[in-house]
Amino acid sequence: MRRSPVFLLILAALLCSSPAPAAHAETASVHGRVLDPAGQPVAGAVVNLRSGSGVVRHSSSAADGSFVFTELPPGSYDVIATFDGFRANAVRVTVEAGGTQRADVALQLAAITDTVIVSASYVEVPRSEVTAEVTALSRRDLEDRQIATVADAMRLVPGTTIASSGGLGSVTSLFPRGGESDYTLVLVDGIKLNSFGGGFDFGHLTTFGLGQLEVVRGPQSAVFGSDAIGGVVQMRSKVGGRPAASGLVEAGGYGTTRVAAGTTGSRGAVDWGVSVERAVSEGWTDGAPATEDRVTNDDYRASTVALAAKWRAGERSTLRVDGRFGTNERGNPGPFGSNPIGAFPGIDRVSRGTNDFGVGAAAFTHEWDARTAVRLSSNFADERSSFVSPWGDSEARTRRLATHGQVDRAITQALSASAGAALEIERADSTFITGVGAQTIPVERSVAGYFGELRLRSASRLFVTAGLRIEHIVRGSLEADPWAHQPRPSLPEDHIVSVNPRAAVSYYVRTSDEGAGNWSRLHASAGTGIRPPDAFEIAFTDNPGLKPERSKSVDGGIEQALAGGLVVIDATVFLNRYDDLIVAVGRSVQDYSRFRTDNISNARAQGLETSVALRTRAGVEARASYTFLDTAILAVDQAPGVAPAPFTVGDWLLRRPRHQASVDLLWRQRRATLYLRAGGRSRVLDVEPNWGASGGLFHAPGFGVADAGAAVHFGRQFDVLARVDNLFDRGYEAAFGYPAPRRAFTVGVRLASGR
Repeated sequence: MRRSPVFLLILAALLCSSPAPAAHAETASVHGRVLDPAGQPVAGAVVNLRSGSGVVRHSSSAADGSFVFTELPPGSYDVIATFDGFRANAVRVTVEAGGTQRADVALQLAAITDTVIVSASYVEVPRSEVTAEVTALSRRDLEDRQIATVADAMRLVPGTTIASSGGLGSVTSLFPRGGESDYTLVLVDGIKLNSFGGGFDFGHLTTFGLGQLEVVRGPQSAVFGSDAIGGVVQMRSKVGGRPAASGLVEAGGYGTTRVAAGTTGSRGAVDWGVSVERAVSEGWTDGAPATEDRVTNDDYRASTVALAAKWRAGERSTLRVDGRFGTNERGNPGPFGSNPIGAFPGIDRVSRGTNDFGVGAAAFTHEWDARTAVRLSSNFADERSSFVSPWGDSEARTRRLATHGQVDRAITQALSASAGAALEIERADSTFITGVGAQTIPVERSVAGYFGELRLRSASRLFVTAGLRIEHIVRGSLEADPWAHQPRPSLPEDHIVSVNPRAAVSYYVRTSDEGAGNWSRLHASAGTGIRPPDAFEIAFTDNPGLKPERSKSVDGGIEQALAGGLVVIDATVFLNRYDDLIVAVGRSVQDYSRFRTDNISNARAQGLETSVALRTRAGVEARASYTFLDTAILAVDQAPGVAPAPFTVGDWLLRRPRHQASVDLLWRQRRATLYLRAGGRSRVLDVEPNWGASGGLFHAPGFGVADAGAAVHFGRQFDVLARVDNLFDRGYEAAFGYPAPRRAFTVGVRLASGR
């Protein structure tokens, strides 16, 4: 029987995961305390112990600041402590068989918390050592700012643009550094959430139950493969720690209510995290700006359950399982705002969409010794969508099964490596994708990935990452559809091999030890990414060799800490080139392809991301960001001066603002927390809301909007919340033709036992 490389890798990893030889039976331990700048113990800090292989163990400091790690294979380790608002240098310890080492960690107040990042490499890495451009928001960051949705959190991230077509639950797209809305890989606890072909709607993601939200900018296909063409967004659930329960009840404008509850903790060898959430909104019920007709059918309902558990078999092996399930339903009244050509047909009182989803994962990690580890994981995702409209009902479904195996090895104290393989099998079904007998047929694809990564860490000053991923993409054969408006011929099975490299470097010109808390860091990266065609691009083409869309990207910049680390300034210049873009071959480009759709279009995006983070000893935090973005449609292949209609060469990419900025202010006190957040963008190019590109291109105006809120604390377990969204009651459209909600007040209570 023929066995795939993935099967052989997993078999080898399982053999490596057998009990350690007797020579390694005698283990070691590391203990210590976490101390604040005044030398006082810090309770509740997350203490991470990283081995040479890159495996990270997690613990929490006790009331006296103490922590301990036992049953360690002999070798070298880094002790890294994280606590919101603080930064600490890693403490290197080396332990021998049967020995014990002490490692006290001294925290320093800092503008940016040096948390552990899981989304920028094949192993967990402290933010201070990450070579990619990363933004991380902790659970406390989200709660103190009363950020309820991931889309709202993304408005604080430089280089990303969010476009929502209305209120809560409306279709919400993210554009990374000028890339398309299907160029961002979205993960929850390592499980891919994107639909077949990369599309993703951020309108249903909430933040309750998350421990950290990570955003990696730039192509990451060398790490994650297909769909990570422009960036990665990963949501990490809160799991483990001191046993605690939490609850939230809110009610506010537009008939919106939100109820959530959860629990996290550790008991013996088991960590857990559970959350449930229910959100309801009546949406816009006033008159439509386009006609003053009363808006109906803008309501939203959503329910989500998330479960996670981790079991530690001694200190060398862990098994984690995750599950997330939910349903949401929303009306679709249509674009009832701007109406540039008078094409608004009236409020759609029928259209309504429903989504049901379920994802799950199991991940096993075993540390063979302090220098070698194996990781195995498998996950599934299943999303069903149905849509009711005046023109009939339709259904769609994406199913995916993925497996992953890798071996991590410390080659020397400064150099480590990871290598492995992954297999992803996905299938898309739609009412509109049919075959010879007008029956629904699936679009199927498998992606086998083979990867390697080298990481250099030299004297806590120089960090280099170089990786390569080779993917073999197999699209299954598709029978003909003679009944379509444009009949589709049969498409034979198609094979594509894609090679995606990435290299990045981070160099500290001055470290915090040398600069009394101040430091200077230079960083740069270059890489490529791909997005294979989606189901409709495959099903509605006569092109049997439709290729993935591709990106090439370079960036570089400087990060500077001032005032003893209380101020951090970052500036990054980036340049992205997008090639092999899939477009319909209309009259304007019919001389350059013989197919109905083809990979002949190109574009570019370049710009500057800047950010400032500030923290004071008086409890004030401030974050500000500004992004300048220059995008352009380029000529199609082998046709200077020619672009697909309705564009001309040099036109902006749709919904990408040239200027975008945000300011976030937070004041924490023992009795209350106050915040003020403002952001906006300049005008963008967009299409006519009702007829799309066939109705013409228009410049949608820019806007600015502000939110404010407060939480009054009654002890450590009970908060009273109040906030105002769209504080100044601005009328604006984040997506042309779709009015954003006006001013809305929300009040609520938050409970947290064991916090």
